[in-house]
Amino acid sequence: MNSILPETQGFASQRLARIDAVLDAYVAEEKIAGVVSLVARNGQIVHRHHAGMAVRESNTPMQADTIFRIYSMTKPITSVAVLMLMEEGGLRLSDPVAAYLPAFQNVKVLDTSLDTGVRSVAPARPPTVHDLLTHTAGLSYGFDAAVYIDQLYQQRVWEPWRQNPAALSLDGLMEILASLPLAHHPGSKYRYSMATDVLGGIVQAVAGEPFDHFLHERIFQPLGMVDTAFYVPAEKCGRFAATYGPGEQGGLKLLDGTQTGHYLQPAACPFGGSGLVSTAGDYLRFAQMLLNRGELDGVRLLGRKTVELMTTNGLPPGLHPFENPASGFGLGVSVLMDLGRSAALGSVGNYGWGGAANTNFWVDPQEQIVGLLMLQYMPSDTYPVVADFRNQVYQALVG
Repeated sequence: MNSILPETQGFASQRLARIDAVLDAYVAEEKIAGVVSLVARNGQIVHRHHAGMAVRESNTPMQADTIFRIYSMTKPITSVAVLMLMEEGGLRLSDPVAAYLPAFQNVKVLDTSLDTGVRSVAPARPPTVHDLLTHTAGLSYGFDAAVYIDQLYQQRVWEPWRQNPAALSLDGLMEILASLPLAHHPGSKYRYSMATDVLGGIVQAVAGEPFDHFLHERIFQPLGMVDTAFYVPAEKCGRFAATYGPGEQGGLKLLDGTQTGHYLQPAACPFGGSGLVSTAGDYLRFAQMLLNRGELDGVRLLGRKTVELMTTNGLPPGLHPFENPASGFGLGVSVLMDLGRSAALGSVGNYGWGGAANTNFWVDPQEQIVGLLMLQYMPSDTYPVVADFRNQVYQALVG
């Protein structure tokens, strides 16, 4: 997409400049190392900015095409893959997970009714594909469920993977996750989890090809997402950003560099919930496809009614992502339901998601806006940089 004079799309240039000032201040104060931001309206880029360093240790500046670990911004892409297979008749959202991954046939639920001891019981109903898409299936990430479940996830999934990422395959991950008890009965609670990783396993099983190949051939290549993948090849490592966190004495501390680590070789287990790297420009094309109701530049991935379903709240009454009363959750994306309770600028119907290192995107169908923020800082809730960016975008909208 080409940049255009903001005034032609209802933005005031002088007010958009406040975005630069706010983000530059985060960099100058050493709260973050660097940042890339993009705003588009009606398919035209009205703002783009990059500041600071991609890698402080080598004085590598942040650039428009810097490559980022997008972590959970992988989830909407995996969800689109599932919906594409649904449209082709390969699966139904109402089907049990076990229809596609037989290992889940005998999945159990942790019984928390006991004061002492641990036991598992049969689920009130089997978890479905829809449950996975809405994070109501009962899976976990291993850091916010019952202590017993958290320990199992750490012992069975994360500790072995950290020690030897090459030893875990996607099929192997499915077997492990199916053997762990669910944290709650399917459909009864929202719990952010490895559900989207299970969706990756379903895509692989239904498509009959490796999950990462499916994403490359059916989504990335058609949309022209040339830098989005489950690893960074050697010829692109010079554009890869490092991840930082808070230093013990203030400032920034390197958490994940660009010279070593599992992102530098093809993934043995492509995590559908967190494994991708991408650029602001690439992800803008994916988000614009959603805003266009499934199509971009003559390439259609989804029908418009499928995008409508994806971006409509699918949670049962009373459930909200992270207990945020302003939000619902569709199929792989959050959905703004109550603007007044959100305490931020936006529109009812906004949808999007973010990643663990502060990458974030949202789509505003009412205003035809896509906003993208890319940086690498963990933990993601340390600073309100995402909220500040979004407020600055909307305050610049005048027409």
